[in-house]
Amino acid sequence: MSRTAWAARQGRNAPRPQDEEERLRELGYKPVLARRMGGFGNFAISFSVISVLSGCMTLYGFGLGTGGPSVMLWGWVGVGLFVLCVGLALAEVTSAYPTSGALYYMADRLGGRRWGWYTGWLNLLGLLGAIAGIDYGAALFTGAFLNLQFGFVPTAGSTFLIFLGILLLHAALNLFGVRLVSVLNSVSVWWHLGGVALIVGALAIVPDHHQSPSFVFTHFVNDTGWANPFYVAAVGLLLAQYTFSGYDASAHLSEETSNASVTAAKGIVRSIWVSWIAGFALLAGLTFAIQDYAGVQDSATGVPPAQIFLDALGSGGATALLLVVIVAQLFCGNAEVAAASRMVFAFSRDNALPGSALWRTVSGRTQTPVPAVWLSVVVAGVLALPSLYSATAYGAVTAINVIGITPAYAIPIYLRLRAGDRFVPGPWSLGRWSKPVGWIAVVWVAVVTVLFCLPQKSPVTVDSMNYAVIALVVVLVLASVWWVVARRSYGTPSAYGTVSEQAEIAEGIV
Repeated sequence: MSRTAWAARQGRNAPRPQDEEERLRELGYKPVLARRMGGFGNFAISFSVISVLSGCMTLYGFGLGTGGPSVMLWGWVGVGLFVLCVGLALAEVTSAYPTSGALYYMADRLGGRRWGWYTGWLNLLGLLGAIAGIDYGAALFTGAFLNLQFGFVPTAGSTFLIFLGILLLHAALNLFGVRLVSVLNSVSVWWHLGGVALIVGALAIVPDHHQSPSFVFTHFVNDTGWANPFYVAAVGLLLAQYTFSGYDASAHLSEETSNASVTAAKGIVRSIWVSWIAGFALLAGLTFAIQDYAGVQDSATGVPPAQIFLDALGSGGATALLLVVIVAQLFCGNAEVAAASRMVFAFSRDNALPGSALWRTVSGRTQTPVPAVWLSVVVAGVLALPSLYSATAYGAVTAINVIGITPAYAIPIYLRLRAGDRFVPGPWSLGRWSKPVGWIAVVWVAVVTVLFCLPQKSPVTVDSMNYAVIALVVVLVLASVWWVVARRSYGTPSAYGTVSEQAEIAEGIV
């Protein structure tokens, strides 16, 4: 098919579901993954990864001291609006390039090999950091649940063991194939929405005392040690920005989604606005129900939302709601392992990782990249190791997630803007809104990337230092060093490739 004919088809007609395999070949790849996910399943994986019952709950204690209620609530509104712009712009590029490589493939096609290379490494850092952050958060909540139910006292060591158990669970679930992942994500959507409704409803009805609207929407708290309230509020945006990440999962699963050129783009946008509404309701419900602010911050459970449940509902109600949250977090971590493993598979398919020949191997029985799944959970486990020695390590892991994945979102958007009319949109496009929305997205990402490299506590010590910037530098240095070694072998295939190129791509994958 000529480039002109392809461009015409991209711009005017949404491809039929059965055309997606041909479309993938035209982008340079032989289909090897099972295309068994529908539109709802694709939306569900990004919604599950965003997971307001994971991000909002695990960083709620962080938010209590970095701006307090006013920053948490209004920060959620503002960050959500900007993230929606990022999602809209990213969805447009995803529609044109629906591959498992997602962000780095887009950057490669629009900007060249080196753009793709660094985008891929940043995206990979963010995805692996997200697994560590999500599953370690689930381990913290599991420890709090065991404390309420059985009097178990969580320690750093026991929490890490729970974390490792959760990683193994998610690896096992992902080895069964994308159909199970899709079913679990679909269940996850309703579990999250029902869970938010249950939590907010219980906290609104049962307690005799609630905080005033003035407290919830205007009260400012600064426990950071920094004097400047604007600086503190900016740092406090991490809660919302961390939660609003991972929606690129829809793009990473596009090679396993029917009619991905449309449904993956829609999945990204829908997951953001649904999470925006649900997350605001959850944060407001929690904050209205606070009985003792200082007691919540210093909770013996180690998890401030658990203390809110305990104070407002008693031990029985708190235990039940914690169980709801933990199951949601398990859904979230499982979806993130699926997304990260597809990124590992795709990056290895283009020979970007050490040992690529192994990591791109796909099971003939389940059509799942099994080694990529195991690599994802092992690296996530290593990233969380500092939590054994530092109480602030979890905040560093979440910052690693944000600092890695957020710039990776902006790079293909920027390159699409730079390409101008050379960019051929897919069947899902923003039309005349493409440029203004795209530039808002790029500027926002630049701002938050700087913010989340800044120290969050004063004075800055070994324990309070923000290690995200070190992780970012280390990854960029390693990527630069590995570029010297692998630049001759790395490369995405030429779009509209020949039959011989296709055969070369396929060799060694299955």
